[in-house]
Amino acid sequence: QVQLVESGGGLVQAGGSLRLSCAASGRTLSSSAMGWFRQAPGKEREFVAAISRSGGTTNYAGSVKGRFTISRDNAKNTMYLQMNSLKLEYTAVYYCAATTATAREFVFTRSYNYDSWGQGTQVTVSS
Repeated sequence: QVQLVESGGGLVQAGGSLRLSCAASGRTLSSSAMGWFRQAPGKEREFVAAISRSGGTTNYAGSVKGRFTISRDNAKNTMYLQMNSLKLEYTAVYYCAATTATAREFVFTRSYNYDSWGQGTQVTVSS
């Protein structure tokens, strides 16, 4: 497993932007497909975005497509989530996740596919 630590969350007004980071240790990220999930109060954890080992393939939930951009820097062992035009309903704890992937361009959108998780970072969007 790899240890993951998210950062960059906070309070932002609707329409604003935030960039989340997910720093990894314990294993090089270049062997891992990665993703972002979020969980709002009283709701189940849901998929947000995923990225392949190489960074060449990405996948987004329909609710964030066109607003969020997932990226990674394998040299820095870090993944990012750029969030623009934030909505009130995006308020949640955001988690990063990683899993070993043999295929360079495969992405995973189900939480059960991932074997390593961060502790989460709170994103609060206010009106």
